[in-house]
Amino acid sequence: MDVLNAIFVQPFADMAGAPDFFLQVLWEGLVGGVLYALIALGFVLIFKSSRILNFAQGIMVVFAALTLVGLYERGVPALLALPLTLGVMFVLAVAIERLVLRPLVNQPDIILFMATIGITLFLIGFGEIIFGGENKAMITEQLYIPTGALEFEPFGGYVLIEQKDLTAVIGAVVLVAVLVAFLNKSRIGRAIRALGDDHQAALSVGISLSTIWVIVWFIAGIIALATGIVWGARAGVSFALEVIAFKALPVLMLGGLESVMGAIVGGLAIGILEKIFEIYWGQPLLGGNTEAWFAYVVALVVLLFRPQGLFGEKIIERV
Repeated sequence: MDVLNAIFVQPFADMAGAPDFFLQVLWEGLVGGVLYALIALGFVLIFKSSRILNFAQGIMVVFAALTLVGLYERGVPALLALPLTLGVMFVLAVAIERLVLRPLVNQPDIILFMATIGITLFLIGFGEIIFGGENKAMITEQLYIPTGALEFEPFGGYVLIEQKDLTAVIGAVVLVAVLVAFLNKSRIGRAIRALGDDHQAALSVGISLSTIWVIVWFIAGIIALATGIVWGARAGVSFALEVIAFKALPVLMLGGLESVMGAIVGGLAIGILEKIFEIYWGQPLLGGNTEAWFAYVVALVVLLFRPQGLFGEKIIERV
């Protein structure tokens, strides 16, 4: 009975007994979920246009953030370093298309996936040569990102919200809104969606595969830079930051590999659920550190019942 009480009764009693603390947990989970969703968006965009599961998205986050900080450390003003970093990510997108993807057109998917692993290893080595391997502080103040905290007092308690986290959430919402509008309203966005729906049909009406690949990888680079700035503001910038990309994998399994909405909903769901589970079940019953594996268990459960993810299209094969 004590075990059942600890699992099914006590956590909900704790939530009801301290609603202000529950709101704090929800906020922390929301911030983490927003960042997971951003990383997953990079995976989704590239997969939709090329059917490549981009293993290099994590190192792109690190490389973009290190480029920004590295330019500032070399005397470039922060507000100038930002567009220069975007320029570097565009050059990287062009280089990947010309040197890696174009020679591998029509190769099996596993070959393209292995190519992204090669890109990852190259960027790790190249980045360490240029920037070194030590942890660096993100230049939040120079980018005019507020670093204070706001206090709210609901339910007789208080909720603490870091201004940099609030800025990250607002910035992510704006970025996603612009991205969705771009994909749905612009000519290039429609071409990207057409390429994702049917490669051969898209090519037959004159859509340039190489141009779309460069654009999509550049957009993924913009998303990587935004994610790197936010994560760097919270935990510094180093190559250890790459591991956060692995959290995008259960997000993709939950939401679906081809769904922008799935990436957003899946990221928010994983971020909030893992934080709630950690605080109310993980620490009291399992000693904590459940955030390291909880998302993968959720993804596994979803895969057992819906392999294409919650927002993915069900594949029907005739035999």
